[in-house]
Amino acid sequence: MSDVHVVLGIAVLAANGLASAWGGVAWARKVPSTSFWYVLRVAQALVVAEAIVGTVLLAQGKHAGDPLHYVYGLAPLVISLVSEGARLTAAGAELAHVPDPHALERREQVLLARRIVVREIGVMTIGTILVVTLGLRALSTGA
Repeated sequence: MSDVHVVLGIAVLAANGLASAWGGVAWARKVPSTSFWYVLRVAQALVVAEAIVGTVLLAQGKHAGDPLHYVYGLAPLVISLVSEGARLTAAGAELAHVPDPHALERREQVLLARRIVVREIGVMTIGTILVVTLGLRALSTGA
């Protein structure tokens, strides 16, 4: 099970690194990317799987060398959840400037939706960068 934990940890780093890069490019170019969301969801699923495997290992009595490993290991799960919550406020920030979105012309509605998606990608990209950073710290404290 410990080998599974290591492999999942590497997968978490790789998937979140890919999501960070993909999201960063999409956000910088202000281009909504449907593919980003699939990569992100895989990365998030791996974070959950890693947390579950780590919890099972702990329950089996296998302990990390450094107690900080547990903080760095569970923090990505918290960051993923907080990022999702922050993503929900992204639409509100864009809609705050529009009194009635339904009154906008079709083109303006599409542009508004595009701005919302790009803002959400930015928020989630920041979350994946934090997950990678914390994952690297967990890796360095796990031995």
